[in-house]
Amino acid sequence: MKKIIGVAAFAVVGMIALSSCKKEYSCNCTDLLGGGANVQTEKGKDAEDACNEATDKVLGIPTEICTPA
Repeated sequence: MKKIIGVAAFAVVGMIALSSCKKEYSCNCTDLLGGGANVQTEKGKDAEDACNEATDKVLGIPTEICTPA
């Protein structure tokens, strides 16, 4: 019984460790209001997800567009 509990605990810790890791991506962002450009880094499951997170929004409306670098 102790062996089963030990294996289950190890499996749970492994799943938590793997699920919390997100890769960091660079995104090229263009400001729609001021016309400036910058590079931001953001974590996500993939580059498109990370750049969507990096996009600044006001009341749900994007104020800049970010694309993977």
